[in-house]
Amino acid sequence: MKNLGRLALFIAALLWGVSFVMMKNVLTNVPPLYILAIRFTGAALLLMPACLGKKFDNKYLVNGVLMGTALLLAYIFQTYGLRYTTPGKNAFLTSTYCVIVPFLYWLFMKRRPDRYNAIAAAVCFIGIGFISLDGDFRIGLGDALTIVCGFFFAAHIIITARCIDTRNPVMLAMLQFATAGLLSVIAAFIIDPLPTGITSADWWSIIFLTVVCTAGCLLMQVFGQKYTPPAQASVILTLESVLGALASVILINERMTPRLLLGFALTFAAVIISETKLQFLKRKAEGQV
Repeated sequence: MKNLGRLALFIAALLWGVSFVMMKNVLTNVPPLYILAIRFTGAALLLMPACLGKKFDNKYLVNGVLMGTALLLAYIFQTYGLRYTTPGKNAFLTSTYCVIVPFLYWLFMKRRPDRYNAIAAAVCFIGIGFISLDGDFRIGLGDALTIVCGFFFAAHIIITARCIDTRNPVMLAMLQFATAGLLSVIAAFIIDPLPTGITSADWWSIIFLTVVCTAGCLLMQVFGQKYTPPAQASVILTLESVLGALASVILINERMTPRLLLGFALTFAAVIISETKLQFLKRKAEGQV
């Protein structure tokens, strides 16, 4: 089961990485909020049968609404950011939420980050500079929006950690998707124009994003984390950013400059430092001794 758990996490990271390119293509014809409305509403409907007969109370509803609101805000900034930047940049800048989490946790839970979190933050800050700053030391709109999405993903993780306790994770996932879907439907009708040029390829991509990359990957992540130690799971899941950049290079010919590659490497290193505390190096040194 351990190997199956790791495989499930790797497949989820791979699919999430590819989804950045798919989203970029769909955004050509479909406004962001309509994509999110279909994606989250569809995922909620897919998970609903698994929740039938489960015990439900008001706390489930409150927790689901809180989680869904934070998740939707994260995806809104990520998706609008993807409109104005490349999938590779979007993937790596999104992954900065791993570095942000300890500092938001300190703000709300009064638990001070350790030295590894501080080092990771510094390395991540430098990496973002190489990725996003242009010759005039300005950050592009797409990169800025994506960085904001990292803060909301970090907030979603903290909210989820406080809400999950002994609750059914599938039930909470369904309620958060339903909340995000309902809010995005309302926002789409208010903010974005009704899409008129959706192609069959767009529909197939949206269905894939809904069924596989949202509902399916969530279940694979839950299964994988059940049988994989947290440090290993976090490293596998951070491959999402690497695979996202690789997919962007292969599928849409995103150009990789030495400066951009250095920024990606620093950002990825920051995530690894923050998530693992470099425990793998310590164990290796102890084994050599």
